[in-house]
Amino acid sequence: MKDTVHNFVGNLNEWGKSNTPFLFFVDYKFENPIAWKLEDVDPTSIQFDFNGFTNHYLLAKEELSQDYYFHRRPISFEEYQIKFDYVIRNLKAGNSFLVNLSVPTAISTNLTLSEIYTNSEALYRLWYKNDFVCFSPEIFVRINGNRISSFPMKGTIDASIPNAEQVIMSDLKEAAEHATIVDLIRNDLSMVAEKVWVEKYRYIDRIETNDKTLLQVSSEISGILPESFRGKYGDLLLRLLPAGSITGAPKPSTLKIIEEAEGYDRGYYTGVMGYFDGENFESAVMIRFIENQQDSLIFKSGGGITALSNAQNEYQELIDKVYLPFSHVPHTVY
Repeated sequence: MKDTVHNFVGNLNEWGKSNTPFLFFVDYKFENPIAWKLEDVDPTSIQFDFNGFTNHYLLAKEELSQDYYFHRRPISFEEYQIKFDYVIRNLKAGNSFLVNLSVPTAISTNLTLSEIYTNSEALYRLWYKNDFVCFSPEIFVRINGNRISSFPMKGTIDASIPNAEQVIMSDLKEAAEHATIVDLIRNDLSMVAEKVWVEKYRYIDRIETNDKTLLQVSSEISGILPESFRGKYGDLLLRLLPAGSITGAPKPSTLKIIEEAEGYDRGYYTGVMGYFDGENFESAVMIRFIENQQDSLIFKSGGGITALSNAQNEYQELIDKVYLPFSHVPHTVY
């Protein structure tokens, strides 16, 4: 284990044991995790709002005018299909049951990352130095006392489609994909918890964006942590990451397929961010992610692929996920 990871894990274990509040985020490959004691968080470099736990009040809200623009320039369908077909070949060969395939989409906007952060409506938000902004709807794990819960999201549909909720809930491909992820998360939690069960299976979340409403299907899986846990949050993250909902199953072989199919560095996208307030631990998967790459903005998005997936539908889903969560701001140019 390299020093950066070793120190991160050790710090979280120590701070958890001593009930010391902290903030953290971890990249997809768990190579460059970062954590701070809450008292050391610099609001000029980091702004966060994790389900109401926030230093957001230290940054004045920047009102948006109605003439902002947000353009997306996704890769072509032909480029996407090459990646998709590679994944399908591996699925049919039995190397995986479910692969979360993501791609980077170039975007242009006259908004700053801090303006996007302060105006976003999402359960979990993070702005870091002008390097990236994340506005995630997906909980990773929540720990209250000795109870741990995870809330994977898998399945997205445009709410304007007639009978959208019925369509997605009765879709066989979506049902199979969701069942696979729930089983994976249940197995993952079993690595750290003594008892694991599905608390709630396949319910709908509504997500407002700057140009449409999306419906997402989620489930809740819970477990009981053993007495030996004792606040070892670093060890827990090391066991559970990368998150099952953004990789697939089985995880080891699927990670290799993702690496070969995607051909780009996810970085902190699909990592995990969160906090410990001294009593409660809460974290989110870093999806809905905009990264500043040498003054060019990249929005990273993707979706789960199974043997029943349709390339055109999956391509449209990853484009639908490239949005700004501004339900309160009129959009003009898109």
